[in-house]
Amino acid sequence: MSDLLDPESAFVYAIPLRTRFRGITVREGMLIEGPMGWGEFCPFPEYDDREAANWLATTVEQITEGWPEPVRDRIPVNCTVPAVDAERAHAIVAGSGCRTAKVKIADHPDALGEDLERVAAVRDALGPGGAVRVDANAVWDVETAVERIALIDRAAGGLEYVEQPCRTIEELAEVRRRVEVPIAADESIRRAEDPLRVAVAGAADVAVLKCTPLGGVRRALRVAEAAGLPCVVSSALETSIGLSAQLALAGALPDLDFACGLGTVRLFEGDVIDHPLLPVDGYLPIPRTPPTPNPELLQHFRHPDPARTHWWRARLDRVRHLLDNL
Repeated sequence: MSDLLDPESAFVYAIPLRTRFRGITVREGMLIEGPMGWGEFCPFPEYDDREAANWLATTVEQITEGWPEPVRDRIPVNCTVPAVDAERAHAIVAGSGCRTAKVKIADHPDALGEDLERVAAVRDALGPGGAVRVDANAVWDVETAVERIALIDRAAGGLEYVEQPCRTIEELAEVRRRVEVPIAADESIRRAEDPLRVAVAGAADVAVLKCTPLGGVRRALRVAEAAGLPCVVSSALETSIGLSAQLALAGALPDLDFACGLGTVRLFEGDVIDHPLLPVDGYLPIPRTPPTPNPELLQHFRHPDPARTHWWRARLDRVRHLLDNL
């Protein structure tokens, strides 16, 4: 396996984002070609090598095994609204074609007023029939979560769910007992020491799955079964190469009751394929094989910093050896 994942032949990219998202303005990662096509390795820089090994396992599955057969042809998706002002939030939703919007909130300690304006603008853009969900990225304590969920729920005219309001399973369970809004678990599953053994059913109503950090489509399907909850598949902010694996997971789940968070290529200033995986009328098709990058686009988005390119190649070298020994 180490020979297949040659750091020197892997392509290191840097693609600007339209708006700061998850604290970054440029998305970095690697694209790797194998016998079944192209895959993507893009764990965020703060993740250690052991956690990054799951991301590489997803790459290996994609380029050597392919994916299970899908049970559906297309996936309903939500649009993603970063922590932007209300006017920009309204424009993002109005131009998306989606009937569900996921809104980033709690971007900083004093964000409540901005969050309420952003969520109200999103509700206005969707109209009464649309679904609004919010993501707090585990930054609240229990008391803050209970107070702010009630306020944001009113501003949204009713929330579909709140994603990861607090960090721990125990905190999620406490919040769930005290609020009317459904709770979704994300980080509590994918960043657990063993996602197959997380007792999330009593702490959440929805499981958010990201196959990229879970180790691939097949392992994510086992995590979904172990969670025993309705699932939403969400992006880990990949290019269309990596996003295709998330779509393969959404296509293979036995049941899919919610729109998925897979419209994130819109957050990028560009992509490495000719026809990026962008929703049409709120849906994305299920790819049967990974898309192939355009060589000209690869050159356009080649990482301009030799030191950073070396950093990514050294990281891949460490992680591939770690993965071989797991």
